[in-house]
Amino acid sequence: MSHLVELRDIYKIYGEGLESEVRALDGVSLTIGKGEFVAVVGQSGSGKSTMMNVLGCLDIPTYGEYLLDGTNVQDLSDKALSRIRNKQIGFIFQQYNLIQSLTVLENVELPLIYQGIDPIDRRDMAMEALERVGLAGRTKHHPTEMSGGQQQRVAIARAIATHPPIIMADEPTGALDSRTGLEVLEFLRVLNKEGSTVILITHDNGIAATARRVVRLSDGKVVEDHPQEVDWL
Repeated sequence: MSHLVELRDIYKIYGEGLESEVRALDGVSLTIGKGEFVAVVGQSGSGKSTMMNVLGCLDIPTYGEYLLDGTNVQDLSDKALSRIRNKQIGFIFQQYNLIQSLTVLENVELPLIYQGIDPIDRRDMAMEALERVGLAGRTKHHPTEMSGGQQQRVAIARAIATHPPIIMADEPTGALDSRTGLEVLEFLRVLNKEGSTVILITHDNGIAATARRVVRLSDGKVVEDHPQEVDWL
């Protein structure tokens, strides 16, 4: 299995040199192979949110190297980082991050617009993604007209519309009831079976147990990293 993600002795330090210095990531080294399903788990303050920001190219490390598919992220311009976020990573967040004034279809089309895809093609791609999450009949609705579970499915459709190789899910079930949360996790498993690399950020050990591998953080350090047996139907 080739490495898609490689962190080499990564530090993310806020207020470096001050008494209030915080080492959100403290010498983290980690590799993630193509096609893995990894849960990064830890309590509040463990560094998992910072880890997600670094992995998702939303932030860059203070020290260390981050190689994404062989490319050193620190060497890239802001424009290049934006292209990576738009083309290579599909983000799913706890709070959905949908634009309330746009319809469901328009929300899913957004990353395709940023990629400069032709209007007809992007409409087809957005529709395909919405069909996959069971919302092809709700394209003209607005997020406020939908349940939390439906809004999260719109967010998933938006994340997968560009067919990114990496799906990064930050507490994707946190705002959902348990049944709907399980449906979201099952869909992530389906995406992984189809070849997507899934990185799941969570504080919940039960949620982490659905992944094939668990990386546990504490005080900015990796304290546990092991594969696990999962019943994949």
